[in-house]
Amino acid sequence: MNRLLNVNNYHYRRGGAEVVYFEHAELMQQLGWENAFFAMHHPDNLASDWSGYFVDEIQIERSYTLGEKISKASKVIYSFEAKKKISRLIRDFDPTIAHVHNIYHHISPSILQTLSKHGVPTIMTAHDVKLVCPNNKMLSPKGVCEECKGGKYYRAVVNKCVHGSVPASTIIAAESYLHHALNSYRKYVDRFVVPSKFLINKFVEWGWDANQFLHIPNFAKLDGVTPQFAPGDYFCYFGRLSFEKGIHTLIDAAALSGIHLVVVGSGPLDDIARERAVKAGANIEFLGFKTGIELESIVANSKATILPSEWYENAPLSILESYALGKPVIGAEIGGIPEMIHHGQTGWVYPSGHTEKLAETLKMVEDMPLSRIEEMGRHANHVVKEKYSPQAYQQSMAQLYTQF
Repeated sequence: MNRLLNVNNYHYRRGGAEVVYFEHAELMQQLGWENAFFAMHHPDNLASDWSGYFVDEIQIERSYTLGEKISKASKVIYSFEAKKKISRLIRDFDPTIAHVHNIYHHISPSILQTLSKHGVPTIMTAHDVKLVCPNNKMLSPKGVCEECKGGKYYRAVVNKCVHGSVPASTIIAAESYLHHALNSYRKYVDRFVVPSKFLINKFVEWGWDANQFLHIPNFAKLDGVTPQFAPGDYFCYFGRLSFEKGIHTLIDAAALSGIHLVVVGSGPLDDIARERAVKAGANIEFLGFKTGIELESIVANSKATILPSEWYENAPLSILESYALGKPVIGAEIGGIPEMIHHGQTGWVYPSGHTEKLAETLKMVEDMPLSRIEEMGRHANHVVKEKYSPQAYQQSMAQLYTQF
């Protein structure tokens, strides 16, 4: 039997990378693969038979004693604990292939050399730009940032890119310098899977070999999802309330256009966003964090969803989830977003960070005949079934695995 070792920092559905981590394993299990998991201990983790191999928890933003800080910082840069524990797991499970997702800042890339040493072919999904950017977002407090290009990782410290903290940014910069010197990613990962063509082009622009990458789009889980094509009377944003998501631009555009907006999610800008909406006189309902059927119902009964990102989004699952529910998407023209939205067919794009252009787009859709919006929702649903189905992803990944 083929055995797949799935590796990711968190073992709960924390974000898009974790959703892919779990559902990827499930899809491969359907093809007869046996799964094992390697992650970090965390209070929210799902129960796992493999948790005895997990590494100790690290949270960069948490308060630790001086001794703990030194210990945790060293693990972020290079974890000997992770090397030791994954060696034991490799010995006990004997994986055919390892598929690595997000490992930086917690598990650390130290495990990549260990996997190679034991002869385990390693595939890594690049969910973001960590391969070239210390803070994995190409985002500084000033906005989109490419100042680390050419290995100038000290710029992350200058710009305090991690939590606005010099110490935290120094740790992450040191991690990048070390693994750049060790060639940890280029030397020990056999192939990188990237969900957007934009990110592949960005890596190549920063000096990587295009042959190291394979474009396999993300997928939407379609079973049990019932699309609602009839447009509702509100627009919907669902996601994290944070700076890079363009929340301020969205609030101001909603106020300018006069549309009814429903915001689902939480994050560091939660209180600030609510205050801004009141001051702007925007018609916005903040519903807080929702998930499962409740979230699906809110999205399905909207007119369209909005993705106002102001950073290099890779391949947002929220677009695919909207399509699966029969909703067109208004998305910022940045990162991998334009690849996923066919302007005027499955949604609309506008210049990222441009409040007036977003407001114009919102007003245009608000005034559009409902029959046209429904037609676009149906086309979006067709696209997600044809191009972004679990079966398409499963077949592409199985074909990749046969090469090793």
